[in-house]
Amino acid sequence: MHRFANPARFLRLATLILPWVSVLSAILFTAGLYLALFVSPEDYQQGDTVRIMYVHVPAAWMAMFTYSSMAVAAACALVWRHPLAEVYSKAAAPLGAGFTLLCLVTGSLWGEPMWGTWWVWDARLTSVLILFFLYLGYMALVDAFDDPQRGHRAGAILLLVGAINVPIIKFSVDWWNTLHQPASVLRMDGPAIHGDMLWPLLILALAFKTYFAATVILRMRAELAERKIQTLRLTQAGGV
Repeated sequence: MHRFANPARFLRLATLILPWVSVLSAILFTAGLYLALFVSPEDYQQGDTVRIMYVHVPAAWMAMFTYSSMAVAAACALVWRHPLAEVYSKAAAPLGAGFTLLCLVTGSLWGEPMWGTWWVWDARLTSVLILFFLYLGYMALVDAFDDPQRGHRAGAILLLVGAINVPIIKFSVDWWNTLHQPASVLRMDGPAIHGDMLWPLLILALAFKTYFAATVILRMRAELAERKIQTLRLTQAGGV
């Protein structure tokens, strides 16, 4: 991965990838939403309420994926001083927070008709709420120091410490008695969802992933441009 540590090389690669993932994301969202809203059947118990799943589940997957990838980037930044790792984490954090918030909101909308309440303090919901606060904490921490390097270092440590929450989210329904249903897609014995519902869900999950890829590339390009401008300003100020 050190081949792509050079910002100039990354920017050239990003320029090639960005149009493809952007178009692919639009196609997948169009196809996935059409299948989810108009083709997939109602659930025999939940009725049309089950369609919230097609947004809630991919958002939950992306919330955990984004944080996990940020934790890996934090390790790369602390151990190998990878110059793009900090840029990636800072670019991905608002997206991860958005996915987590979307997961919490759609979960509440889904939980009210199913459980009779908007919120319960069970292990899964509480650990996802903690994940949201971890995102907010990271975004606040990296900008809390006059020295940007100290901020990024403190943020990286927070990401690594908070990574313990990801397996807790994943296995909370197995470790504790919760209202939240257990895994129904990623199972050792195969998915428990009918194919007519599974395919729209997987297509939308891929749509979320490609949207994330396109957006994080745009945010990383903006962050690199901002750093370049700051460097030029400091150089000019030093020359005066």
